[in-house]
Order: sequence, then structure tokens, then C-alpha cells
Amino acid sequence: MAKLRTPVGPTDHVQGAANAPITLVEYGDYQCPHCGHAYPIVKQVQQHFGERLRFVFRNFPLREAHPWAEAAAETAEFAGAKGEFWPMHDLLFENQQRLGEALLPELGKKLRLDVAALQKALANGEFAEHVQKDFSGGVRSGVNGTPTFFINGVRHDDDFEFATLVRAIDSLRV
Repeated sequence: MAKLRTPVGPTDHVQGAANAPITLVEYGDYQCPHCGHAYPIVKQVQQHFGERLRFVFRNFPLREAHPWAEAAAETAEFAGAKGEFWPMHDLLFENQQRLGEALLPELGKKLRLDVAALQKALANGEFAEHVQKDFSGGVRSGVNGTPTFFINGVRHDDDFEFATLVRAIDSLRV
């Protein structure tokens, strides 16, 4: 049973209270169709558990299979540095079918971010180190595909459909 090797910390993107009894960590790739499928399911799980759940998203771009995943992750990190991580995270998944060079500045503009600064950050790899740190932590934790979920620090090895995730969380009796 694989365990989360990098504890949730101050550089993570978190929704929910730090003292929530349930922590769901996702290692995801913005271009991965399976992650796109999981996106609304995670929203449902969050709604179902409410304040009892803390959700953490970490970047795990599968660069060889998904050529825009790295740039999308860096775009989300750029937005995060401006306090807009979650809106960008959502926009990237909601526009996944259009992911590409033209979409990233379009989404930045939609969130009223400085598009020139975004393009410069992407060109300079300003947020590449953060994305790589997430990726490396995932590898150390046994992540080898996306999405990969950890529930209270233990990798969830079953499917990620709503009923399955709820059942896995409920089995913890928290």
C-alpha cells in the first residue's frame, strides 16, 4: 500500500480546512482525459463531505503523452501566485479539449491576469521548479499515472468514480 511521501504543506493548493478529518490529494495532469473525467467527480465528493474534507491538487504532467500539460500546470501556478489558482484550475479542466498555445493567455485574460507576464513566466520556466517538485513528490509516493488519489495519506488504488471514492472515505470512519 503506497503512502504519500510529501506531507501537505504551505506551498500546496488546498480547498478546505487544515483540520478537516479527511484529506484527499490528487496528482493530476490538465491534459489527461481521465483527470478531466475526475474533475466533476472531485467537485461532487467535496460537496458530499463539505467541511469534513480538505482537497489538495498537485501537478503531475505526463509530458510525453500530453504536450500541453506542463504549460497548463505552470499557468495554474502563475495564477496561484496571483491568488487565482482554483479559478485557473477549474478553467483549465473546463476547457481541456481546447488546451493549447492560444488557450492559456485567453484564460489568463479571463481571470484579469497580466497576460504578458504569464507569457514571460512560461517562456522563462518561472514556475517549472514548483511543478517539478510536485511531480517528484508524486514519483516518491508511487504515482505512475493520472489521476492518482491519496486519502489521508494512503494511495487509493480503486477507480475514482463518485460512489467508490465516497465508500473509500466512509470506510475510514472519520
